[in-house]
Amino acid sequence: MSESMEHPFAPFVRILGKGQKGSRGLTEQEAYQAMGMLLDGQVEDTQLGAFLMLLRFKEETPEELAGFTRAVRERVTAPAIAVDLDWPAYAGKRRQLPWFMLAAKALANNGIRILMHGGGRHTAGRMYAEDVLDALAIRSCASWDEVATHVDSDNIAFIPLAVWMPRLQRMIDLRNTLGLRSPVHSLARLLNPLAARCGLQSIFHPGYQLVHQQANVILGDHALVIKGDGGEIEVRPEVTDQLLGATDGHAWSEEWPAQIGRQVKAPTLEIERLMAVWQGIEQDLYGENAILATMALALRGLGREREEAFSEAAKMWANRH
Repeated sequence: MSESMEHPFAPFVRILGKGQKGSRGLTEQEAYQAMGMLLDGQVEDTQLGAFLMLLRFKEETPEELAGFTRAVRERVTAPAIAVDLDWPAYAGKRRQLPWFMLAAKALANNGIRILMHGGGRHTAGRMYAEDVLDALAIRSCASWDEVATHVDSDNIAFIPLAVWMPRLQRMIDLRNTLGLRSPVHSLARLLNPLAARCGLQSIFHPGYQLVHQQANVILGDHALVIKGDGGEIEVRPEVTDQLLGATDGHAWSEEWPAQIGRQVKAPTLEIERLMAVWQGIEQDLYGENAILATMALALRGLGREREEAFSEAAKMWANRH
């Protein structure tokens, strides 16, 4: 490219970064085009860093997230694999153990088909889904064909983002270089690469839940959005929370009351404790209530009413083995 010619991606950086009066958010179509260029490797590294940090500073809009998601989905090369739940697991846990992993495994053992995907162990001091996969006999797959095999045999499979969308994984990995989480951490929750019947999404930061709900409305997706513990899809049983839904282009919400009183932070995150509860050797008030509520959330997403979902979750948990 001639030095006198502007790079094709430069207009997208300029839209976001033209000062307090001149800058604006991207339209859905602009976001779609920009993400397409990012995923196709048509952007310089300096532009990538600038684009991600300008978005992070501004905070993403529903239209931007919807456009980004459409661009990603067009580039997913998976075969048709029927799944009930899309379960992104990107945040990692630091306050409590990853009880959501036991909820997912129990649902799978009761016939619910789940795709779980994550973005690696990007922050020290957290326990990630990847840390628990082997203990729960959940396969981390190296291809979509492996996913198809293990969803059919086990009703659950995990696939790293790096396997099916490596350029997005690279953006996540820039966290330690840029010093901030990129918008990809938020975007990853929306991707639902296999078009599952229901997408489960957890966004911890205040205000972002509504943004995600509206992005799902724009996309026409059926999804549930919560403020899960630590940013993972794990209902916090000690607080009353809002469940935000999107179905057939419409937004809805309902209140989920607290199940137990406030609990202290777990002193250590030990997988042995998690597995002892899974095996029925030990009990944990917080953990078991989080598991049941998270299972009920998933069943709510699959059409059960709230009370029915909790009742069915209890039966499934008892029948988890």
